[in-house]
Amino acid sequence: MSLYEKLQHAKSEEDVKDAYIKALGLKGYSKNLIDIQTKEIWFEAKDGSKNSSYAMFTQLMHYVQEALNKGEKIPPFLCVIDTQKAAIMKSEDVIPFLAKKTIKWGKSASSYTQEALEAISAHIGTHFVSFRIETHEVEFISTIKSAIKNGDIIRTQITPDNLKQVFDKWVKMVGQEIKGVVVEDYALLFFADIMHDGTAATHDGLSAELMFKNTAPVFCLRGKNYELGNREGYRQFWAIYHRPPKAEYRNYLLERRDSLIPLDERSFKGAYYTPLEVVDKAYDKLTETLGKNWQKEYVVWDMCCGVGNLEVKHSNPRNIYMSTLDQADVDVMKATKTCVAAQRFQYDYLNDDITDDGRIDYSLTNKVPESLRKAIADGKKILVLINPPYAEVGTGADSGNKAGVSKTKFAATAMTDYGKASNELFTQFVARIAREMPTATLAMFSKLKYVNAPNFEKFRAVWNALYIGGFIVHSKSFDGLAGNFPIGFLVWKTNQNSKNQIEFSEVTTEVLDKYVCPIGEKTFFNLPNSIFLNVWLNRPKRNNQPMVPLKNAITTATSKPRVDSWSNNAIAYMYCGKNDLQHSGQQTVLFSSPYGQGDGFYLNPDNLWQGAIIFTVRRIIKPTWINDRDQFLQPTKELTEEFKTDCLVWMLFNGSNLTAGANDLEWNGKKWSIVNHFIPYTEEEVGAPDRFESDFMVQYMEDKEFSSEAIAVFDAGRILWQAYFAHTDVRTVRDELKLDRPDVGWYQIRKALQARNASGDFPPISFKSFETVYKALTEKLQPMVYKLGFLKI
Repeated sequence: MSLYEKLQHAKSEEDVKDAYIKALGLKGYSKNLIDIQTKEIWFEAKDGSKNSSYAMFTQLMHYVQEALNKGEKIPPFLCVIDTQKAAIMKSEDVIPFLAKKTIKWGKSASSYTQEALEAISAHIGTHFVSFRIETHEVEFISTIKSAIKNGDIIRTQITPDNLKQVFDKWVKMVGQEIKGVVVEDYALLFFADIMHDGTAATHDGLSAELMFKNTAPVFCLRGKNYELGNREGYRQFWAIYHRPPKAEYRNYLLERRDSLIPLDERSFKGAYYTPLEVVDKAYDKLTETLGKNWQKEYVVWDMCCGVGNLEVKHSNPRNIYMSTLDQADVDVMKATKTCVAAQRFQYDYLNDDITDDGRIDYSLTNKVPESLRKAIADGKKILVLINPPYAEVGTGADSGNKAGVSKTKFAATAMTDYGKASNELFTQFVARIAREMPTATLAMFSKLKYVNAPNFEKFRAVWNALYIGGFIVHSKSFDGLAGNFPIGFLVWKTNQNSKNQIEFSEVTTEVLDKYVCPIGEKTFFNLPNSIFLNVWLNRPKRNNQPMVPLKNAITTATSKPRVDSWSNNAIAYMYCGKNDLQHSGQQTVLFSSPYGQGDGFYLNPDNLWQGAIIFTVRRIIKPTWINDRDQFLQPTKELTEEFKTDCLVWMLFNGSNLTAGANDLEWNGKKWSIVNHFIPYTEEEVGAPDRFESDFMVQYMEDKEFSSEAIAVFDAGRILWQAYFAHTDVRTVRDELKLDRPDVGWYQIRKALQARNASGDFPPISFKSFETVYKALTEKLQPMVYKLGFLKI
């Protein structure tokens, strides 16, 4: 438990003292009139947080004054503590003031006079260092321990390791007090603040500037001055941290501006720092694919350069053109002297120099250097080296998200042939590159969607490029990227002028883990959408029979549903979303009524066998960061009856089989009932107290033969069903799980038994035997997914 957590549980001042003593590892302490005394520090402690640090220091100064009057030794440091805050100061900063004996004290330390409070407060305001324990516990403990060890208050250094945490604290203590500034500009002002020693800035030319007016900090940004609404947070912040950062950290910290940009804006702008060890691998791959002299032979344009870390390894910067959406990035590159000989300029690649009919006209902005225009016009060897933004429709930072990505001028005027790929920012870059530099070599960091995803089939038919090499690396190598997926660095030789389409059926890449170490190879397949698994089954049509839309097994839809009707002879609805492994775990679920958000199909007696196979192959292989972009395919070999029935059993007893029986589901002003058609046992087999409304599954399985592994699952499952019907659950559980009818589903059975086990009021039920046999069936089926062609390795 942290110090802060312990303080929130403190019931007395003694608890507060003990919590601090333990957290600070104090030794040789005593508790007297002075709450905690050591030879190095005296502490004044309070329960709660009603007293200000000034008031607590005034009480502590009373004891210091008495000690001075008696000629007793004063420790080097004085500290005040309570349940929310703490502050420390050097005794030497107050002893000369107290030695004048001008303060009129009260009768005791706790009954100080207002005059004493005002006099002490006026003197110590610039001397003590304050900490909010909730947010600065680590810094506080470090400062106290350092003071005891070194005899000085040493401020915390700002380093690459704590940059994000320091920035977040700066925003709370300083940024939010800067009047009139928008959140998106906090990072610029933060760097102006930390890259300043109080007298002069460490770098010239940063987008924002720190100045002082009558000793008060004033920030200048885009020609406008911004003052602090309250300076106390500023004083406290810079009492904790040391500025400027050490010289060896400064340029790197400025280059990490991307990590401080709000996430939505980062996604839209592509502001994700490419780690230098990944850049090293990219340069190795370029040497391997383009030859050892590529840095001399190719003109390089990075139109998503950010602060330029993709180019810092380049040995020939005069061949480099670096453009970026934000002028602030250009300012950082100039301030840090990144690629000084390169041509660096602000340029909005998806909106600048694009005519209303989608042509490229450099004269519209005159931002593109003349020498780069000439290199393009002359057909020189051009390498586009980029790590573009990964945002797509629905994740953009502009205009309520969806419009922000799709409405770029290039996408709106020049990507009519690219299908849904035009929704992705990175493919918008690729499409303009194809039009602007049709024979360029493209070396790009990106997701792998454009190689194998169904929505990119039209893109692959239009874009003409030959794959010549690449690698994938774990997304965790890039700070700020959520999830676990591959980022590809693929090198392509494009030829958009050719009348012959360059087709590729597969792309084999080297695999690098999150530590950028090679661990093998991975192949991605470019296959036609017509052989994907999501078009294998003919989807039954809806009828006009209304049915209650669900969001979970027995929970009705809470938003406007896309599907709220049934289909002739339907027995269930399978939510079956996107066709890749990444989405299969979350988007493969079986319901007894329509899933309100749609993206699925109805199951009936005719297509149940296919539905069971689709359900099983989508869920039985676990996604990893390497395979999560793999697409499910239609089988390439004949399916045996045993495989079909094994899949049926695996589906029936899977945790995502949410078929259920329930009454009184409320939706749209009515009460609804749902029927469970997926009970694999008769009433007599499991000891049900009443008739099941449907015996469909028993009848369906009657003429089928099952493998020994499937039979073992049936047998173990039957024991759990029998255990459920052996007792009646308490009212709260019955109401929560809708256990008011006998034809409950596997979901309800499991949840009820788990609730009984947790209560301790029923005989314990073990799931271990069931889990063992279900695992055996799983391990039997998993290799069949690849053997039968549902996935390719």
